[in-house]
Amino acid sequence: MLLEVRGLEVHYGGIRAVKGIDLAVNEGELVCLIGANGAGKTSTLKALCRLIASRAGTLRYRGEDIATSPVHALPRKGLVMVPEGRGIFRQLTVEENLALGAYALGGGDPEPQYASFPRLRERRKQIAGTLSGGEQQMLSIARALMTRPRLLLLDEPSMGLAPLMVAKIFDIVREIARQGMTILLVEQNARLALELAGRGYVMESGAITLSGTAGELLNDPKVREAYLGEGLA
Repeated sequence: MLLEVRGLEVHYGGIRAVKGIDLAVNEGELVCLIGANGAGKTSTLKALCRLIASRAGTLRYRGEDIATSPVHALPRKGLVMVPEGRGIFRQLTVEENLALGAYALGGGDPEPQYASFPRLRERRKQIAGTLSGGEQQMLSIARALMTRPRLLLLDEPSMGLAPLMVAKIFDIVREIARQGMTILLVEQNARLALELAGRGYVMESGAITLSGTAGELLNDPKVREAYLGEGLA
């Protein structure tokens, strides 16, 4: 098992945002975590990356307890997050953003990313903040891939994008997964996420309320009503 989370709790002051959840991701899987805005999905990913501290629980990555690992150590271990809102360096060029992605490894060749993201090759000298939203999302994913991760955490990759660009981004994620990348995907668009993933978890008010194969969740009446816009018959 690549990632195992047991009893994870995250608090913001007196607010219990993540309420003792369990989840697991096996090598080579694409697992999604779906739920409404405010359900605790992003807080979960941030806790996994040590961007926020967990109050309780165990986090095991490749068999190692990472609950107290410093943030900067995780990319070297192969655990990388593409944050909600992209998090690119807006004043730097595309190629400078990619170079910073490989900084923790002492550098890296951007050519594989340009091959996967031809639009970034065309814009490699362009200031990142002037890219379209979809291009910025591509850059955020490509920068994360520069670290050669074992586990890629994707937080709301479709947010703020036009439908055609959402389809393009999900095609990219599908191809990355097909090449063997292990992915934990947080996404409000439940249908897209479940059509892409092999397994999924449903999160509500800080708790995991359902889990199963993507097919099981797509056919679950509660999921269909709450997240797929289909009323109960």
